[in-house]
Amino acid sequence: MLDLNDVRFFVQVVDRGGFTAAARALLVPTSTLSHRIQQLESSLGVALLARTSRKVTATEAGREFYRHAIGMLERANEAELAMRQRLTEPAGPIRYTAAQTIAQVAMPGLVNGFLDKYPKVNLIQHVSDENVDIVADGFDIAIRGHSGPLPDSSLIQRPLAQVPWYLYASPGFLEQQGVPAAPAELAPYPSLFMLRDTVVPCWHLRHEYSDDEFVLPLSPRVHTGCMVTLKSNARAGLGIVALPGYVCREEVQRGELVRVLPDWVAEESTISALVPSRRGMSASVRVFLDHLAEHFPAAVSVD
Repeated sequence: MLDLNDVRFFVQVVDRGGFTAAARALLVPTSTLSHRIQQLESSLGVALLARTSRKVTATEAGREFYRHAIGMLERANEAELAMRQRLTEPAGPIRYTAAQTIAQVAMPGLVNGFLDKYPKVNLIQHVSDENVDIVADGFDIAIRGHSGPLPDSSLIQRPLAQVPWYLYASPGFLEQQGVPAAPAELAPYPSLFMLRDTVVPCWHLRHEYSDDEFVLPLSPRVHTGCMVTLKSNARAGLGIVALPGYVCREEVQRGELVRVLPDWVAEESTISALVPSRRGMSASVRVFLDHLAEHFPAAVSVD
């Protein structure tokens, strides 16, 4: 495999008609330049330059190699320019993975706004509720919701938004069952619960305007990892559910769900972006991260 620097040195010697002028242009010693050209000739097995005491000229093989060398250097420059543009101008694909509910409910509007702003960027979205290995699977970004701190890892973490969870039920359910006025009154009500690893069915309620807290163990009628299913169950009047506020925003606006104990929060979670490394991050990924951080709080707002 040829050393591209040796090819560049050879082209400079031919273009400038000798080692002295080429060494001056390249800011390297003449002896170093001569040695590198000799190594190039040795690796190719042909003499590229004819040397006399007065001048240096290209041999027939050297003239042929020169034509190829010019093309090699041009392609190398084009490749370098393309990579530098990736670091300065947002363009090209971004591969990201997000949980299903986040992708379907929180992200459509902000994704559309980003694509309008950066027409040269293409987004490749992978939707999964599993914590995929973004390094092994070649993702630029992972967007994850979590209730506690994420595990320590080599990934760079950037919080995007805080997401409160509230209690919801259908108006018909509350009309039939009655409206609870305090957390202690929730015990007899049927519940619907979001299934998560190592999480015991239980509501840890916190008052929004005081330090009051209340813990209520549950025996849920429905226990599933699908927020869409739980929201549908609640709309059908099957029980009270705790879900992120933004997930139920449209149903509340349409009057299909209402807040239960509106002064109490059922849980606090965070949506974060994870990236493999800041080093070598393309301009596209960088502006996408900034866009997410700027617009996610509004995307998950309950207002």
